[in-house]
Amino acid sequence: MKNIYLLFFAVIVLNACSNKKELSLEEVLATNNVDQITLKKIKIDSELQELTANLNKLNRKLNSLNKDKNTPLITTFKAQEEVFTHFIELQGNVQTKQNVLVYPEVPGILKKVFVKEGQQVKKDELLAIIDDGGLAQQVLLSEANEQLAKTTFERQKRLWSEKIGSEIQFLQAKTSYNSQKNVTNQLRQQLSKFTINAPFSGIVDDVFKEKGTVVAPGQGSELFRIINLSKMYIETDVPENYITSITNNKMVEVNFPILGKTVSSKIRQVGNFINPTNRSFKIEVGIPNQDLDVKPNLTAKLKLNDYTNKNAILIPQSIISENSKGQQFIYVVKDKKENNLGIAERLVIETGKTQGDFIEVTKNLTPDTEIIMEGARSVNNGQVVKVINKN
Repeated sequence: MKNIYLLFFAVIVLNACSNKKELSLEEVLATNNVDQITLKKIKIDSELQELTANLNKLNRKLNSLNKDKNTPLITTFKAQEEVFTHFIELQGNVQTKQNVLVYPEVPGILKKVFVKEGQQVKKDELLAIIDDGGLAQQVLLSEANEQLAKTTFERQKRLWSEKIGSEIQFLQAKTSYNSQKNVTNQLRQQLSKFTINAPFSGIVDDVFKEKGTVVAPGQGSELFRIINLSKMYIETDVPENYITSITNNKMVEVNFPILGKTVSSKIRQVGNFINPTNRSFKIEVGIPNQDLDVKPNLTAKLKLNDYTNKNAILIPQSIISENSKGQQFIYVVKDKKENNLGIAERLVIETGKTQGDFIEVTKNLTPDTEIIMEGARSVNNGQVVKVINKN
């Protein structure tokens, strides 16, 4: 109690001395006098209480004058028609139908190899020769016998046309010639198997056997791998629900992540069989490969256009809510006044395909409808709202 009396006494003394110059806060703190510092604090507390009371009065007055204080502030945008191109994204591997292993058709010693790895070859170009074991000499002998039989047949034919000689001699000469000709053709076919030719134009990717190696038909006896990099394609599986929208000649955007390369192509073949295991069908997409940098088994990402709408209305997916019935809805502004006040109205919509953060509205939304953007999830149906769009 004694301290309280002292404080009141100090206040009285302070008021009595008010005609004197008042010390600043820094000057009071510099005195290190407890009584003076306490008096300064009491005065500031008194001023603060007065300011707070005045501030509350001002706020109450402003609240009574500002009737829009509790009106939600929102931003809006107008629904517009635009071209909507939807894509599905798939992954596939690069393949080529001209990627073959070349095997020998006959056993023997690899006599000569005419190509090396990485070499470009043309169709039917000679790649290697297998020792024929004297078969070439048999062909030459057979050709000579065929020529003799031919000469004999032509002579008998001429004599028979002149009614000289017997018919049996003519027929025997003809049969002998035809028989010898067949023998020669068979030997030539056998001899051709000792030469290895390119089945198509391409690149020799591997040479598996060297000169002097004993080779024979069968697994493990491959001589070369030849690849044609100009006729590449991508094969991938497409879910069956796209079977009506994915058709031949549809445009496809093909991206090769490893190469950092994107090319445009078309679907060249659509499969007619639904795989029961994964409920999908196969498609083939041709790949232009002028630079020959696309290789078999390279991974590719495909974007296929499965749907296009030239008059679509797209809205952000983030503004869509769902009611207890599973219906999707958004809020639009109705009865907008000059002071930018309007009524928030719930609009049930139906949606279709998505594109990034946007979704197509397929029902109940018309162009130029003002849709609530910011604040869409905090307003209620029928609530007064204020639009604060920036110009």
